[in-house]
Amino acid sequence: MPARLRALLTVVCAAILGALLPATAAHAESRTVQGGRLDWGIKSSFQSYVTGPVAQGGYSLSGGAATVGGSGFRFHSATGAYDSGTGAFRAAFQGGVHFLGHPTGTGAHQLDLTISRPTVSISGTTGTLHVDVVSKAKDTGAVTTSRQVPFASLSLGGIDMRGGGGTVALAQLPATLTAEGARSFAGYYTAGTALDPVSLSVDVQAAAPQQAEQPSTAPTESPQAQRTSGAAGKEGAIEDGAVDWGVRRTFREYVTGDIADGAWALTAGAQDGGALFRFPGGEGTYEDGDLTAAFEGAVRFTGAHGLDLALSGVRATVEDGGGTLYADVTSPGLTAKKVPLVTFTAEDLKPADGLVRVTEAPAKLTARGAEAFGGMYRAGTEMDPVSLAVALTADAALPALPDLGSDPTASASTSASPRPEGTTGPGTSAEPVAGATDDGGFPALPVTLTAGALLVAAALAAVTVRRRRARPAASPSDEG
Repeated sequence: MPARLRALLTVVCAAILGALLPATAAHAESRTVQGGRLDWGIKSSFQSYVTGPVAQGGYSLSGGAATVGGSGFRFHSATGAYDSGTGAFRAAFQGGVHFLGHPTGTGAHQLDLTISRPTVSISGTTGTLHVDVVSKAKDTGAVTTSRQVPFASLSLGGIDMRGGGGTVALAQLPATLTAEGARSFAGYYTAGTALDPVSLSVDVQAAAPQQAEQPSTAPTESPQAQRTSGAAGKEGAIEDGAVDWGVRRTFREYVTGDIADGAWALTAGAQDGGALFRFPGGEGTYEDGDLTAAFEGAVRFTGAHGLDLALSGVRATVEDGGGTLYADVTSPGLTAKKVPLVTFTAEDLKPADGLVRVTEAPAKLTARGAEAFGGMYRAGTEMDPVSLAVALTADAALPALPDLGSDPTASASTSASPRPEGTTGPGTSAEPVAGATDDGGFPALPVTLTAGALLVAAALAAVTVRRRRARPAASPSDEG
């Protein structure tokens, strides 16, 4: 065999082995999905129907879900697994949406549907969106609760899920209602109905190197000590605490919408949890179900038409099963300390595992709070629910904020997934498909060169060699 041919085949074989070996290793390693968001409007026309003049209803968010774009809902805190060798993928998200419509006049609704905890699973070229559903049948009114229903089939459009990096991002995947989804949707739509497309972006942790398990030399805590450690906390001064409150969803949408065209800024340690703001650093006391605590952080809303509202010095009190959330308020024509903004329910406030918690308690605007908002809302208006947690022991952990993952970034290796014509959904008018933006645009999964492509290259190289061998030998004049 000529030396040049041997050298060419050596290079090709090395390239093939170099591609196949990492793929084999990746196949054996399931990498952890930790953190990220999923944006989905469920079905925009259904939203319009619920909030329109016929159904005369609306929706509320729970579990840290948020709104995004014109008609999208954002679910958060992805957990799951991803195999970059096979492309197998699973990510479960937190948060829910509760739709109510067709009020009966007795406080009930004929239309009552909750969709929560979406999970995306992908194997090969097929994908499925699972959700938890609580629905009331249109005809009988029977309420059905279903867990992880295969609600929609997802079209990957030829996307190769193998070989991803630290972020897996998929944009505008077409979604089609399944037969199971149609049944759990209380019969409002038939199987095969097009739903809003799904976009997601999740963080993927690098596979940890395998190490031999070493025997533990640390002393083992007795089972009794494990059960009682941190199980309760002493009353008195609190160790830490936080209040989570989004003010009001429609107010946030107004601030960032076309009319106010504004924004908000967090300072002094306040944190953004997507659908809520966290005011940390709680200090105060708890005793016999009563709580008094002050928190750090500030939020300032600004925008057109004179919008300038700052809330700081957040405080919370609970007494006799009722709570009040206070804040220092600064706005045009108003500067006031410790304004009682909202009241909320807080019955049976007792410690558990070293924590005293109030979770998503319904909240109503006070008369003083209405003044703070410049008369935009009346006293008694429902505001975003209040969640608070205070630690009574040093080792008690506060609830985690919603984890939206890293912002997806566009690069030369990122290609956008095709967007079907005529589809609408989260961010179709304001969010680009590829590239990271403040509005939450998603690039598609990067497509990498696979071993199959190298095999094609090897075949082409072999053909080239055969053609060269078939040609007449070059004359000295041809080489000169």
